[in-house]
Amino acid sequence: MTSKSVTRILLTLACLVCSVPVRGGEGVPPLRVAGILPAVRGQDARATEDEAKMASPRTPYGVTTRRPNIVLILADDLGYETIGANGGTSYRTPVLDRLAATGIRFTHCYVQPLCTPTRVQLMTGRYNVRNYINFGNMDPQAVTFGSLLKPAGYATCIAGKWQLGQDIELPKKFGFDEYCLWQHTRRPPRYANPGLEINGVKKDYANGEYGPDLVNDYALDFITRKRDGPFFLYYPMMLTHDPYQPTPDSPDWDPKAQGEQVNRDAKHFGDMVAYMDKLIGKLVARLDSLGIRDNTLLIFVGDNGTGRGTRSMMGDRLVIGGKSLTTDAGMHVPLIASWPGRITGRRVCADLVDSTDFLPTFLQAAGVTPPSGLKLDGRTFLPQILGAQGQPRDWVYSWYSPRQTADMTVREFAFNLRYKLYRSGEFFDLTKDMEEKQPLTVASLNGEAAKTAKMLQSALDQFKDARPSGLDRAFEEVNQGKAKEQKATRKAKRKDKR
Repeated sequence: MTSKSVTRILLTLACLVCSVPVRGGEGVPPLRVAGILPAVRGQDARATEDEAKMASPRTPYGVTTRRPNIVLILADDLGYETIGANGGTSYRTPVLDRLAATGIRFTHCYVQPLCTPTRVQLMTGRYNVRNYINFGNMDPQAVTFGSLLKPAGYATCIAGKWQLGQDIELPKKFGFDEYCLWQHTRRPPRYANPGLEINGVKKDYANGEYGPDLVNDYALDFITRKRDGPFFLYYPMMLTHDPYQPTPDSPDWDPKAQGEQVNRDAKHFGDMVAYMDKLIGKLVARLDSLGIRDNTLLIFVGDNGTGRGTRSMMGDRLVIGGKSLTTDAGMHVPLIASWPGRITGRRVCADLVDSTDFLPTFLQAAGVTPPSGLKLDGRTFLPQILGAQGQPRDWVYSWYSPRQTADMTVREFAFNLRYKLYRSGEFFDLTKDMEEKQPLTVASLNGEAAKTAKMLQSALDQFKDARPSGLDRAFEEVNQGKAKEQKATRKAKRKDKR
C-alpha cells in the first residue's frame, strides 16, 4: 500500500475525527481575533474570576492588542529529571536553568509516553482517543495550532522533527507557511551529515554539517525575517533522541560520520543534552538582539520520558528513563515558560498540565477564539504563566495505543497528583508506588483514596464513547494493505529464486 493510498484512507475519516468542516484540508472555519480568549472548554467550562480580570486590557494580566510572538520548543526524549532547574544533577543545562530562574517552571507536566501520540495531542488540543490513527501519521484534516494562528495574522514556521505523514503538502495543510524538517517524506540521518527537507526541497549534507545546527539556523533566520511579528515558531528539536552520537562539541566528534549506526555510546547523551541547551541559548540570544524577547512567549517542554534505560541522577536519587511506559518515567516532562515583558521574577507552579493544554494556551495569548464547533480537551494555563490562579486541572486523562505495529492494545487511565486509576481497574498510590508495581483494588480503598478513585472513574467515563469507530477500521485497513504487499513481495522473491 503506497503512502498515497494511506493518505486517501485517512482523508475519508475527516468527518469522524474533526467536528468542524475544513475545505480541501487547508482552510479553517472563521476565527475571531479579540483582546483575550474567554474560558476554553475543558474539564470545567466555567469562567473564573481570574479570567474575568484578564479580559480587561487595563489589568496587569490582560493580553494587550500587541499580540506576542510565540515560540514552542519541543525536546525529543527528554524527561523531567534531566534539567538542572528541576533538580537534575547529571547534565549541564545553564540556558534552561536561567529561563526557569527568570520565568515560570511547572513541576507537574505530563504528556503521552511516545513521540507521535504527544505531537498529535500537542498540535490539536485533543486527546488521542478522538483523533489518533497510528504511529508516524496525523489525520490530514486535523485542525492544529498552526492552522488556527495563521488566519489570525501569525507568520508560521515549523523547524525540526516531523513524523506526521509523508504527504509533501501536509505542513501547509497544518497551517505552516514554511518549514525545515527531518523525517518528512523519508528517513535519512538526522545528526552528522544529515538529510532535510526545506519547503519541499530535499537537501542532503556531506561536509560535516550537524542536523540540529542546520535546523536551528533556519529557525533563527525565520524569526529574524519575521521580527516585526507576530510570528509562531514551532521548534520540535531532533535532540536528544537516540542514537546517542557525538555532537560538534564532543571530544570524539567525527565530521565524516555517515549514518545512525556509527559512534553510538550512552556517554554521548549528556553531550546531546548540553548541545540542545546551547542551541536554545542561540535562539534566546537572537530574540534579545532583535529587541523582541520581551514580547515573545517562549515555552520549552519534552515530548515524552527519557530514552529507556538512560540513567540520570537527581542528587542521590537514580532515575531510569521510561520512554513508552505509562509510568511517571515515561510521561513526566520539563515545562518552562519565559516571557520577560510579562513574567516578573522566578515562580514555580505545581498545577497539573498535559499536552492538550498548549493549543488553548497559545490561542489565549494570541487573542484568538477557536471555532465554535471545535471540541477541545485542553485548558489554558496562560493565567498561571501570568501569575493568576487560572483553572488548574483536577486530573490528566490518557488513551495510549501507539500502533507502531498491528497491535491495537490500549492503555487508558486518569490520574491526579497522588493517585492513578486504569480503565482495567488497577489503582495506584503514586506517592508510595511511582513505578506502579503494587496495584490496589478499588473495593479495598477508603478515605481520600476512595474519594479520588470515584473522581477518576468519573473522568474515565467521560471518554467511554469518545473513540470514533472509523479510526480503528482505517488502521486495520492500512495493516491489511501492508500485509498483502508483504505477502506479494515474499511470493515474488520465491518466484525469482526458482
